[in-house]
Amino acid sequence: MTLALTVLTTTDSPAKAQELARGAVEARLAACAQVSGPVTSVYHWRKAIETEEEWQVLFKTTEARYEELEAHLLAAHDYETPEVLATPVVRASAAYLAWLEAETTDAPDAAAAE
Repeated sequence: MTLALTVLTTTDSPAKAQELARGAVEARLAACAQVSGPVTSVYHWRKAIETEEEWQVLFKTTEARYEELEAHLLAAHDYETPEVLATPVVRASAAYLAWLEAETTDAPDAAAAE
């Protein structure tokens, strides 16, 4: 059975968020990604409390692809310490899980390519 994950990151512009989303989906590291924002983030950074506008990117992937997705995000992200949080999906429909697994394999089947 496929263990599905949602993986969250944030960035400081909608264009960067869309670029992170597209890159991961094109590389088949995620079946899809959703960009939301702006959100207001409040956090500690370098001994100060910062407040910034950010965009969230939520990736849908499998546990098998997580390590590669994380490496991709760390390499593609321009933040010094980007947020990369993975949360297991406790329940999902069988059809969605089958789609998720098919879309995150290296070689899509003929039906998925159409």
